[in-house]
Amino acid sequence: MAELKTKPTEASVKKFIDSVPDAQKREDAFAILEMMQRATKMEPKMWGPSIVGFGSVHYKYESGREGDICLMGFSPRKQSISLYLPGGQAAYVKELKQLGKHKTGKGCLYINKLADVDGAVLQKMFEKGAKS
Repeated sequence: MAELKTKPTEASVKKFIDSVPDAQKREDAFAILEMMQRATKMEPKMWGPSIVGFGSVHYKYESGREGDICLMGFSPRKQSISLYLPGGQAAYVKELKQLGKHKTGKGCLYINKLADVDGAVLQKMFEKGAKS
């Protein structure tokens, strides 16, 4: 079986966010970092080369594949900011209706910029996820 790429590293979270080329995404990434840190009361770590994550959870699929991944995290990607929250979208149905402009994927929540969403609702989602 191939080795997982998404695992904790010793890379600097600050250096990673500082390297984000788009100034608005960089600013938003630092704000999300602070919001998630406040919700989780954990220190961030880099997971692989591009995910800022908090905590760690073990998963096991029915197929038998298993591993560890961050409890919650984000990645300021070129197209949008990917947010990884525990419990999947079903855990945040009410909040997603109130969040503002966003998209959802298989296991992610995508926002273009923080100004598009309600920061208080997003913070509630982070706090809810931290209790999972």
